[in-house]
Amino acid sequence: MTEECHIDVRFFAPPPEFDGCFTTFYRATFTVPGGGTVTDHLQPEWANLRVFSQDLPRAHMIGGSTVEGARLLVTGPSSAPNRFEIASTRMWGIGLLPLGWARFVRLQAADHANLLAEVEKHPAFTCFASLSNIFANEPDDEAELAQLIAFFRSIDEPCGDTDTITLVHGALVDPEVASVAELSKRSGLSVRALERVCRRHFGFPPKLLLRRQRFMRSLATFMLAEQGQWKAAIDEHYHDHAHFTRDFRAFMHMTPREYAALPHPVLSAFMAERKRIWGSPAQTLDKPDILFKQVGALESERADPLS
Repeated sequence: MTEECHIDVRFFAPPPEFDGCFTTFYRATFTVPGGGTVTDHLQPEWANLRVFSQDLPRAHMIGGSTVEGARLLVTGPSSAPNRFEIASTRMWGIGLLPLGWARFVRLQAADHANLLAEVEKHPAFTCFASLSNIFANEPDDEAELAQLIAFFRSIDEPCGDTDTITLVHGALVDPEVASVAELSKRSGLSVRALERVCRRHFGFPPKLLLRRQRFMRSLATFMLAEQGQWKAAIDEHYHDHAHFTRDFRAFMHMTPREYAALPHPVLSAFMAERKRIWGSPAQTLDKPDILFKQVGALESERADPLS
């Protein structure tokens, strides 16, 4: 095992017809010298599909399942880390936002929270199995991206909850929203209706989703900080360091000190590049421009239904 890994990554904006459905499509090539492997921990995030060529990873959702040697992995919305070991390989990643889950998966997200599975072996996800065939004999980003887009066009279905999902998501990623009551008010839903929508499309109850956002804002700040000090990274909505440490244990299954002591050869490089190119270091913190345009329009309609 080595801590060295060269990562070449490209991010691609989904076509406008998929606005609000995906974070990005991205292609990443990992080169680990000497035939070795590197280990890292994926943080809590939205659902993902990841397809690999060459060497295949070993992944373990902490507190859940382990998958080894799979060409195509699916993860549900998560509140736990995914420990992975990877060698030299080429991969495509597709991050599904809640609206994307609603349009392409169409299952109760809470039933698949913290899921890690091989697509071909999970009956709920076999419809995605053909994605494992996207790799050409010679690497071709544009041709492979075109296949991804064509695939999602072929399985796309309208979602009747689009406006509701958009409003909830827009409020959720706003750092000023810190309570379920405020999330309910901003999304225009009763607390009970908000609970149903969050479990159906987001995977978790609203209180946990807000805790995850607060935690991920802190963790992303720490990962990108040159000096890497927790004190400067902790979100302002935490009461104190002990409060943050409790959340850290709950989401990462280790203490901040233990996490900081681990090598993060993949995640540190990936988050920095994602921040530089895409403007957001972590999938849960994405603020797609289209999302906020939609939120603004929907809030205006709600305030003045005759306009």
